[in-house]
Amino acid sequence: MTLTPSADRARRTAAEPRTGPRRPTTSRRIRPMGLADRAAWIIVLGFFLLFFVLPVIWLLLAPTKSDGQILRGAPFSLGSLSGLADTWHNLYGFQDGAILDWLKNSALYTFGALAITLVTGIPAGYGLALTRFIGRRLLLTITLLVMLMPSAALVLPLYLEINAVHLDGTIWSVILPFSFFPFGVYLTYIYFSSNIPADLLAAARIDGCSEWQVFRLIALPLAKPVVALVGFFNFVGNWNNFFLPFVMLPNSSQYPAQVGLNNLLTSSSAFNTSAGLGNQIMRPELALAALVTVLPVLLVFLFSQRALVSGMLAGATKE
Repeated sequence: MTLTPSADRARRTAAEPRTGPRRPTTSRRIRPMGLADRAAWIIVLGFFLLFFVLPVIWLLLAPTKSDGQILRGAPFSLGSLSGLADTWHNLYGFQDGAILDWLKNSALYTFGALAITLVTGIPAGYGLALTRFIGRRLLLTITLLVMLMPSAALVLPLYLEINAVHLDGTIWSVILPFSFFPFGVYLTYIYFSSNIPADLLAAARIDGCSEWQVFRLIALPLAKPVVALVGFFNFVGNWNNFFLPFVMLPNSSQYPAQVGLNNLLTSSSAFNTSAGLGNQIMRPELALAALVTVLPVLLVFLFSQRALVSGMLAGATKE
């Protein structure tokens, strides 16, 4: 077979070795975890297991035993259902079922403040993110500064303000300060400014929607993840708040669960020698009261974790 001069030249060129610079090919290999690394991870995980999980297990088992069994028995031994029933009977007998009143008060304060927070905080974050008005930057700066301040530092000014309008000692002295949630406004501001396309809102305005309709029909349905996130943080913060209700409310029947726990603690002869011997509130009752007050937060977290994850990941990626 006879090759043409051009084909023969192409064959010889292909056969000759290339002398030009070649792009180096590098492969990054992940070093497998060695025995020492695995041992270090096991030690760290074991430490956290001992530090966090074991106290929770003790707390779950304590209400099933008597106070003597807690002091003299094995710390992680299981008691009995009759022991749990006796513990609940003693706890419920404290001040004629005060534990249930405290839980009702916590629900009233928390959900009342949550409703006001969502009604005011979500539109406030939307306004800061997507509208332009005089003083916007100043208002955003003040929101950030107040968000960074410790909540305990605001209790005294809030008390003086509530007292000036003659609301101290009422449910509004707790609900209104609980509704002040600058962190939720900032979360909403971040979400709307980074996840809502301005062109989408502009198209709705061109179609004849008012600013309220744009917010209610377009922006708010897209903001369900951040609404759930703001609601969860506000609920947990208000439910666990101790100092503000302790200052605002003078009557034990108005206390929420967290302040009620302090009443139980001071009424127990196990932690307060002036409470008197033979008091019905001992370690099993205190453990059961702590579990009962934590249970609502745990239930809310379990039923809302999908919304929480989507809210936390909102804006993490860009398409």
